Amino acid sequence: MLSISSGWLAQAQHLPSPHFSPRALGDEVSLLVIHNISLPAGQFGGNCINDLFLGQLDCNAHVSFNDLKGVEVSAHCLIRRDGSICQYVSFADKAWHAGVSSFEQRERCNDYSIGIELEGTDDIPYTREQYQQLIALTLCLQNQFPAIIMDHIVGHCDIAPERKTDPGLVFDWQYYRQRLTEQATRNNT
Repeated sequence: MLSISSGWLAQAQHLPSPHFSPRALGDEVSLLVIHNISLPAGQFGGNCINDLFLGQLDCNAHVSFNDLKGVEVSAHCLIRRDGSICQYVSFADKAWHAGVSSFEQRERCNDYSIGIELEGTDDIPYTREQYQQLIALTLCLQNQFPAIIMDHIVGHCDIAPERKTDPGLVFDWQYYRQRLTEQATRNNT
């Protein structure tokens, strides 16, 4: 079972990012946003994602990184293909993951959300290990932040539909939600 202490997931590798802001008083965490990322696109493993979120990416290392020069971005956590979790920003703080975004008529989703990246792409299926960890992490976050109800778990595509498509059509929302509900029921009995 996963646990959070002082804003950090005890079972994650902690790689603190400089790309975050403190949450304002009264900004209740009430939204979970699921993303995907791979650097270079479609390639898994390596340190490029860590380097991006830590502000250390060598933008000359790959032609596709040219657009990332000067970009300051982060997520709270990354779930790798093998299910291992890296955490970059405390859940008590705002990660810079959502960009221009809106949920239920409320803008600036970073203010009240947690961003979880899955190592992947819109069109390569996610691994069983990733779903298992995402479900465990979601339950842990819901325990810590009760306002993250089922209807407040969305994809990046849902809060920025003109700009973003992740986690993509291959993300199995039905499986994820069903397993999440089943596990929550088991945990409460």
